[in-house]
Amino acid sequence: MFTVLLVLYLLAAIAIIGLVLIQQGKGADMGASFGAGASNTVFGSGGSGNFLTRMTTIFALIFLVISLVLGNLSTHKSKSQYAPDALQEQVQKKAEKAVKKVPVKTNNSDEIPE
Repeated sequence: MFTVLLVLYLLAAIAIIGLVLIQQGKGADMGASFGAGASNTVFGSGGSGNFLTRMTTIFALIFLVISLVLGNLSTHKSKSQYAPDALQEQVQKKAEKAVKKVPVKTNNSDEIPE
């Protein structure tokens, strides 16, 4: 579930970026505000918004909701899912087994090897 939400999160982020880049900025209509076409000007009425504006809003809400869900899931993971202690115990057991298998050479002579 976490992976599916992460993929949806990434797709929503890419969709928002794409939609914002496609849209025409409100500053582009500045010239129209001094001439004709006062209905879609910078300081005039914005209207109900076009398709791209609505889609950007929807994807932004999806992005927000998924980010809250992912944050909640990541902070409330159970110990069995994350389990750094269990992993450390397994590593410790394997290390102890490996140490027991290694033969230890003892040098009983009093001479120092050169």
